[in-house]
Amino acid sequence: MLAAGVFAPAAQVSAQEEIDKLTVAFVPSRDPEDIITTTEPLKQLLIDELAELGFNVGEIEITVGTSYEAVGEAMSAGTAEIGLIPGGTFVLFSDDVEVLLTSTRAGLTKDSENPADWNDGEATETSDEQVTYYKSLILAGPSEKGQELAAKVNAGEELTWEDLDSANWAVMSSSSSSGYIYPTIWLNERYGKGVSDLSHAVQSESYASSIARLASEQVDIIVGFADLRRDYDEQWTTEMGREASIWEETNVIGVAPNVYNDTVSVSKNAEVMTDELKAAIQQAFINISETEEGKAVIAIYSHEGYQPATSEDYDTEREAQKILLEGAE
Repeated sequence: MLAAGVFAPAAQVSAQEEIDKLTVAFVPSRDPEDIITTTEPLKQLLIDELAELGFNVGEIEITVGTSYEAVGEAMSAGTAEIGLIPGGTFVLFSDDVEVLLTSTRAGLTKDSENPADWNDGEATETSDEQVTYYKSLILAGPSEKGQELAAKVNAGEELTWEDLDSANWAVMSSSSSSGYIYPTIWLNERYGKGVSDLSHAVQSESYASSIARLASEQVDIIVGFADLRRDYDEQWTTEMGREASIWEETNVIGVAPNVYNDTVSVSKNAEVMTDELKAAIQQAFINISETEEGKAVIAIYSHEGYQPATSEDYDTEREAQKILLEGAE
């Protein structure tokens, strides 16, 4: 379904419009050669879908940027008409780039903003629902302090800044969405503080390291994406030597705002970009994502499908970028 009233429906295009070439730019989140090889079928898929929607495209060129910023710059210049870019890149270049779609992934059986709702001791599973975001969680571990904080949350009590500041934390690098930026937004909304204000925070080089520190009780709190515990469920009781399950021994004590998924965006400055073409590109990617061949292409970015997006969906990402900029000053 296209978002009503956003673009003129592509079906209203009366005659086939001829376009010599469209360039689709990908960010280098994987090995560029892998991306080029895996996405090769997208060229014909996109040509075929756009033809059905009123646009005869002579050639689809696929490029991989040397950096995320390079893709944003190519789209700003109009040399790349279409980009598969993360929310952060879209926000940085949103003066010149328009978001059409947000990628979807499988949701989780727990999705509440109330931390206590996650703490029933049962595993979080994937759900059949496709969602356009993932959550960042603040997790307390089996240490005495971790259990003390979890008990307060599970009793419906509010944590104080002093509660959190007296704990030992493991966080990720300052560019990590779920491991730093969104937990900072959570702290800022509640206490007017950020991760950088914590008295006892260490930076982990990986999520595996954070989980290991939690298991060994070196730290009381870690932060990360919502299905982090699913990834280390088995190791918790094997390699990390805990007796009870990760679901029994860890508790969610905070739920940060949703981190929106990657985008399919288009250049506002490309000469060929019209509302009709935007609508066609939007529908083409949705259609492609519903085919087996299309699913195989978009899986390289862990995309499972697409839903229409608006710029406002990424307002929290704008707040996140502001935090990053302030941290760099």
